Amino acid sequence: MTTTAFDIRRIGGRIGAELVGVDLSKPLEPALVAEINAALLEHKALVFRGQHLDDEGQLRFAGLFGELTGAHPTVDSVDGRPNILPVDGGEGIRANHWHTDVTFVRTPPKASTLRSLVVPPYGGNTLIANSQTAYRDLPEALRELADRLWAVHTNDYDYATHSRPSSEAASEHRAKFVSTKYRTAHPVVRVHPESGERGLFIGGFAQSLVGLNSSESRDLLRILQSYVTRPENLLRIVWEPGDVVLFDNRSTQHYAPDDYGDLPRRLHRITVAGDVPVGVDGRHSYILEGDEAAHYTPAAA
Repeated sequence: MTTTAFDIRRIGGRIGAELVGVDLSKPLEPALVAEINAALLEHKALVFRGQHLDDEGQLRFAGLFGELTGAHPTVDSVDGRPNILPVDGGEGIRANHWHTDVTFVRTPPKASTLRSLVVPPYGGNTLIANSQTAYRDLPEALRELADRLWAVHTNDYDYATHSRPSSEAASEHRAKFVSTKYRTAHPVVRVHPESGERGLFIGGFAQSLVGLNSSESRDLLRILQSYVTRPENLLRIVWEPGDVVLFDNRSTQHYAPDDYGDLPRRLHRITVAGDVPVGVDGRHSYILEGDEAAHYTPAAA
């Protein structure tokens, strides 16, 4: 017997839904997983309140959507948990920069799960943006240009470089983050492998445009990025301990505002292996520097 009894409550006009009536601590039937995946494709980001999973529970849930990646290509995982990345703002390393997870490798994750362990009494939210509605918002002439552009994504541009490393821990993190340098060319407009929808595939790791100089690249990327972060395309996750968020890494960007001082904040992230992005013209992403990151994602191809 299968059960697909849950409520979908939209929490944003263009992105986001809260799924009510799903207990992620219990085994989920394939039909229910298929419905959750369909909701993910439609709403891009799904919130499951008050789940209070442990690491095993989060691993089990994330694994329902595909093979899991390692925690990160260069950054250390949680001790003894090679698939779990600690997201800890207490070390002065905060992702206060719009980005899509790990786009500097050829096969970025399909989806990301975040589980809140410790949240501050104020601030510490996560913003998630719909990059597909952003693409649809583009004027026709700009959309046609974006369809033809390719961007170079690199990890040699850490989130932390938005502000100078403020501590020894931050400097060490920066060195670890770029210990292996990756540069990958991705289409600026990605065709979603499941829905076929087009979306802007840029964000903080996209540092230049193929065939354009640095000044031209910055200007065009800034214009395109401004459509992604329009208020109507955004969802704000206000965390409570025990919440789980699942978002489609192929159609979103996210940002964690640095607005909670020296208060503790800790999440665990697990990512699902993805495929090689494809552009409007059918061409696949390609490596410029680094390797296939096979140690990170078993889906590398």
